[in-house]
Amino acid sequence: MRLGLKVVCLMAVATCGVETPWAQDLSPHAYIITPIHSNAIILTNSFYSGSYDLAGVAPITNASGTYDVPVATLYHSFNFFGRSANATISLPYGVGNFKGEVVGVQQQVYRSGLVDLTSRISVNFRGGPAMPVQQFVKWKQKTILGLSLKTVAPTGQYDPTKLVNWGANRWAFKPEFGYSGRWNKWVLDGYAGAWFFTTNPQFYSPKGPEPQTENHIGALEAHLSYDLKPRLWFSLDGNFWVGGRTSLNGVANPSTRQENSRIGATASVPVSKHQSVKVSYNDGDYTQYGESYRSVSVAWQYSWLGRPK
Repeated sequence: MRLGLKVVCLMAVATCGVETPWAQDLSPHAYIITPIHSNAIILTNSFYSGSYDLAGVAPITNASGTYDVPVATLYHSFNFFGRSANATISLPYGVGNFKGEVVGVQQQVYRSGLVDLTSRISVNFRGGPAMPVQQFVKWKQKTILGLSLKTVAPTGQYDPTKLVNWGANRWAFKPEFGYSGRWNKWVLDGYAGAWFFTTNPQFYSPKGPEPQTENHIGALEAHLSYDLKPRLWFSLDGNFWVGGRTSLNGVANPSTRQENSRIGATASVPVSKHQSVKVSYNDGDYTQYGESYRSVSVAWQYSWLGRPK
């Protein structure tokens, strides 16, 4: 790429902000409880492919990416003052190619590295008492209300001299309210939350790294699932989020405001007493600004009961 075109491209994109797709994931059964001292190891591989809509902010056309994100997750449930609670921690790794045309010149970049570490803690304050397995097998779910906090730590690969990074170089927090209601074999999940971001002090700029801020993002999510039998279920999934306007060195870019939604489906299938496999697919339903991608995920879970030794 000629130097002049490169500078134009980087200056434009630097004020746009790029939201990682797994920040707006679809998670059915997020508030359904398990017996206390439940544990699980979950290995997930997600494949993403799609385009990036810059809404005319940058002189870039046909921007797209194809990438894999394997994730290792640990899960543990516990008693929190008599209520069911659980915690997860996830470490993703990203590998992929990204390309686009800058004033008719095709460019491509490859990235491989750690993605930001994600953790989540959730507590059910209604309809979800903490129970040992002996009590849990007799319990019937009706209505569950819960609260959770997801945290994304800036541990991923990041270089302020590059625009395409796996890490965001900032903290992100998502407090959320969750609802789960069961009618026989049908389960309806609904969540309402918001993402809040700290400042990235070293976002790319042709003049040198500059601070970038992003407004909060409001997010809604819903799932309708059907249980064929214990641990075998299928769901229809959807979400909607709005906000996230970015500013570079105090200068706001109103075109970076997001108003996007995704729809998809998930299936969870038990393969043994301790193991299960979950497969999901989702796609962009509406994208005002940002990534419009297709995602296919396959997760293997091994679960067991008992206190950590």
